Amino acid sequence: APRSPAEGARLLDRLTWGANATALEGLQRVGPAATVAALLRPAPNAPLPPEAQAQIDAMAITRTPMETLAIDMQARQQAIKNEPTEDARKAAQDAYQRDMRALQREAERRFVLRAVYSPAQLQEKMTWFWMNHFNVFAGKADIRAMVGDYEDRAIRPHALGRFRDLLGATVRHPAMLRYLDNAQNAAGRINENYARELMELHTLGVDGGYSQRDVQEMARVLTGHGVSLRPLDEPPPKLKPEWARQYVRRGLYEFHPQRHDWNPKELLGQPLQGQGMAELDEALDRLARAPATARFVTRKMAAYLVGDAPPPALLQSMAERFQQTDGHIGAVLHTLFMSEAFQASLGTRLRDPVQYVMAGLRLGYSDRVLANPDPALSWLQRLAEPLYGRVTPDGYPLDAAAWTSSGQMAVRFEIARALGGAGTGALYRSEGAPPPKMQPPAIAQSAAFRALEPQLAPATRMALARAGSPAEWNTFLLSAPEFMYA
Repeated sequence: APRSPAEGARLLDRLTWGANATALEGLQRVGPAATVAALLRPAPNAPLPPEAQAQIDAMAITRTPMETLAIDMQARQQAIKNEPTEDARKAAQDAYQRDMRALQREAERRFVLRAVYSPAQLQEKMTWFWMNHFNVFAGKADIRAMVGDYEDRAIRPHALGRFRDLLGATVRHPAMLRYLDNAQNAAGRINENYARELMELHTLGVDGGYSQRDVQEMARVLTGHGVSLRPLDEPPPKLKPEWARQYVRRGLYEFHPQRHDWNPKELLGQPLQGQGMAELDEALDRLARAPATARFVTRKMAAYLVGDAPPPALLQSMAERFQQTDGHIGAVLHTLFMSEAFQASLGTRLRDPVQYVMAGLRLGYSDRVLANPDPALSWLQRLAEPLYGRVTPDGYPLDAAAWTSSGQMAVRFEIARALGGAGTGALYRSEGAPPPKMQPPAIAQSAAFRALEPQLAPATRMALARAGSPAEWNTFLLSAPEFMYA
């Protein structure tokens, strides 16, 4: 249990996107055990401040189902070919790309608003972790139209729930099927991309004891699971009666029996009993319950929430808890948070760019909802960790070494200046208007700073004492090691 306000602030820095006055007041009122319990079991649809919710409610990704957006965007893309002139085709293509980027930008803005203002802080923090674990790159094909829904429907509801449910939701989401080319995977034209990443990156881990034969068998299991962008009210494709009975369409997800390999299969040394669609759930059960998956997934959770070299005893207890609870993420996190290794690590974990920027926003901008999250998105771009921007399926690295280059630090210092006051007006700029003139955030007077103050190193205190203005003081604090680490 935290024995001081500074320890309480450090605990919140790790459990949330960053300590702020509201979270500290709650911790002091109910104590750390109740705080952890509440974060592990957030209220469904925890309310955001009305100004943040209003921004989200106005978004196309909120007002229009993803299926409709994706089908409409594809129809537009196909119509470009029919434009009469090269100039008209180019104009239509530019408009299509602009609207696709706008859909991704809405998902990014929504992420920032939730990270900074949602009371369900641990759920939001784990949503980012699982988005990174089950990574999709928004820039591929038409995933920009799908990525917001992928985060909202496949990841967020399961971020603290059962790993098997999370795995199943990602497997059938069109963003994942599109990203790892499973939409092209068919009997006689096997594509192993998704099968390999499903085992290497999502479940067993590269040392998880599977063979190339298992990858091939998993790829055969995945044949026929794809994406359909036909209008939702269109009847299913004309198939022979034996195929028609097996055909399934749910939203954009499609199981097409004619594309499926119906021959017997064996996975991890055991035959699969099911046939057709049922094979996939049987295979996912087997992967999710494998001891290698418990070890691989919980090690990654520990790397995210403890640091680069979690103690073996902690890793063992987390993997055991994962198996005892059939992969219950919240139960594994509880084991982690109650460990001595977790307590000892507080204040020592380098914040990656997403955590750094969100923590800065929570520290300086919790009291007044951002009107324009876009500057924060461009800061993440400059720090080489843009949301939904990792091209490769491995997700962004979690180790500190990936984020400590001199170039990275130089950019962080510039962003500290923007967060500290130079960019305040831009964060509250209405669309089409110039940035308003605003005072820099009063971080020196904040409860979060007062809690942390006793832990400041002499060099940091000296720098702060020399600051010539509130904005410069903020910049020095946000550049200090005490803020870079959480």
